[in-house]
Amino acid sequence: MGRAVLKRLKETTLNTFFEVCIMWGLKAGEDYKYNAVDGTLTFANRSVILLKDLGHYPSDPEYDALGSLEITGAFIDEANEVRLKAKSVLASRIRYKLDFFGITPKMLMTCNPAKNWVYSDFYKPKKNKTLPKHREFIQALVQDNPFISPHYIENLKKLPKNSRERLYYGNWEYDDDPAKLYEMDEISDLFTNKAVKSDNKFISADIARFGADKTVIIFWRGLKGWIKYFTKKSTKEVAEIIKELAGDEQVRISRIIIDEDGVGGGVLDQIDGAKGFLNGSRAIQSDEADEDETLKNNYGNLKTQCAFKLQEFVKAGSIEIVCSEEVRDLLSEEMEQIKERDIDSEGKIYIVKKSEIKENIGRSPDFYDAIMMRMYFELKEEAKAPNFASD
Repeated sequence: MGRAVLKRLKETTLNTFFEVCIMWGLKAGEDYKYNAVDGTLTFANRSVILLKDLGHYPSDPEYDALGSLEITGAFIDEANEVRLKAKSVLASRIRYKLDFFGITPKMLMTCNPAKNWVYSDFYKPKKNKTLPKHREFIQALVQDNPFISPHYIENLKKLPKNSRERLYYGNWEYDDDPAKLYEMDEISDLFTNKAVKSDNKFISADIARFGADKTVIIFWRGLKGWIKYFTKKSTKEVAEIIKELAGDEQVRISRIIIDEDGVGGGVLDQIDGAKGFLNGSRAIQSDEADEDETLKNNYGNLKTQCAFKLQEFVKAGSIEIVCSEEVRDLLSEEMEQIKERDIDSEGKIYIVKKSEIKENIGRSPDFYDAIMMRMYFELKEEAKAPNFASD
């Protein structure tokens, strides 16, 4: 029995469990014993429930702490707060005496509506009637609970609109923010889209800062990208990784783009001929815009322009991303944060600052930035193409 934070599991889920035991006539100390130190519930028949912290910690990114478990089944409360990798590792531990007892491995997960893997893996496939046979999704609203307090329901009705839509109405499509650039359906499709085959090859790289962020390198064939990432690599090591990848995949140096802000400049200096990406630099304008002011776009900087160009391809389903489950989860979370800043302003167009995103999700949107930079090459090609008009 797990949750993202063990303390909350004990304060909430476990208390509900004790209430159910009382309803069933089970007595503490006789029918079961709770060991708060070990986090175990041991029953008279010697079956045991383990209480587990499923949170993500930098010291254990692969969830090795779960690796030695041998369990017969699992329950995750508030699964929307748990990363997909944790759920996958836990599911792989359901193996204890299954054949001996003739048991089919099962995992029960409960959650509130959320725009992450529970949406893309369960809600959306159920809605589209494509849910795999080994899975089921059951919608349950607060009104379905006969034991709920009417005062609790009234409080839910008073919540702000988005929270009310999620928690009272059970609405998974609750986020109606007109400023966001990418819809969750579109983000989910990135990992199942089939990009047009292409011989044009590129590399985009976002370089880690201050040791905490990730260095993300993406190899592209057209609009199909394979993501790799590293931590705690020196600029020299990263430069060598990029040059080796370019050599192996025969990527022209002029089609490599590297985040030049901060320590990325140290990598760029070691790859002569690669392109540097400066987030705050001027937006790319077409050749005709030099002669006709009306053809100039209104983007405040290059990063914003690339973000909106990426929006076009994402909406069209043209981008295909190949990555691990962990990266899929992180990238989806990052893309949900990309929004237009001051949407009602009549001035230049900008997206929200990176500092605001870091405050919301606790880290830099490294995976998104590496994908976004790929749009530089698309914009440069468009800028060369002549515009034709007729009357």
